[in-house]
Amino acid sequence: MKIGRIIKLVGGIYTVQDETKKKYALKPLGVFRHRNISPKVGDIVDFDNDNITNVHERLNELYRPMIANVDQVLIITSAKHPNFSFLLLDKFLAMVEAFSITPVIIVSKIDLMTEKELIELKSQLSYYAKYFRVIYYSSKTGEGLDEILESTTDKVNVLAGQTGAGKSSLLNAINPELDLETDEISMALGRGKHTTRHVEIFEFGHGYIADTPGFSKLEFLDFKAGDLRFYYPDFFEKSTECKFYECTHTHEPGCEVKRQVGIGEIPKIRYENYLDIFKEIEAIKPKYRRE
Repeated sequence: MKIGRIIKLVGGIYTVQDETKKKYALKPLGVFRHRNISPKVGDIVDFDNDNITNVHERLNELYRPMIANVDQVLIITSAKHPNFSFLLLDKFLAMVEAFSITPVIIVSKIDLMTEKELIELKSQLSYYAKYFRVIYYSSKTGEGLDEILESTTDKVNVLAGQTGAGKSSLLNAINPELDLETDEISMALGRGKHTTRHVEIFEFGHGYIADTPGFSKLEFLDFKAGDLRFYYPDFFEKSTECKFYECTHTHEPGCEVKRQVGIGEIPKIRYENYLDIFKEIEAIKPKYRRE
């Protein structure tokens, strides 16, 4: 019996890589279906020459994208084309924090900004840098690439972000041999075209990175609006001073988060985004999914 990690899933065939980097094309045992076990990319598994025979206990797992045992999520958000969006960034951060996975913010395409625009954006993001790692990256100049590689060493990383933000371009910069189709921007629509068709983990340096199709569509299924406060580490930090223990930071009197917004300690846009996401989650009708 061998042990390895699932690095790719296409058409029901799992590619498993063992400790010697050898790859195997396998199918899971049929009994898995009866036990409601669905192996995912990222899973550590036992296998023989033909089948995956056992799935090890997971550290964590995501459903959109379908991937397990993730150490951190690299949130790729473009400076321009498409334009930077604090709302999208806050949505991604909340979603990643909900799964207790470390987020890293990567601002791509900084070469498209003027020096003045970049200084202004860095100033706006200085608040976020108190709670999250923020890296500024250009695929044209290579600025920020060494910092990205350093931050991803010895970790299983997931790439996430708006379509057209440059996720495939970053993967190509890390490993040119991948030659992935890059996200082309539709000038008419102002957004990128989907280019990633399946979940796959690529080995690079001393870590793994996954380009995934699911994170470009943000859905807050399985979320509870009242729990959103736990996914904002800065709000949670201030919540000990709120008048009410279960303060949602929306309508309650004596809310420390709202006071911090009022005096400019918490950016107004981050709080407004929080309220928008809170309302979005409240409006979602329960759905039931199958793994």
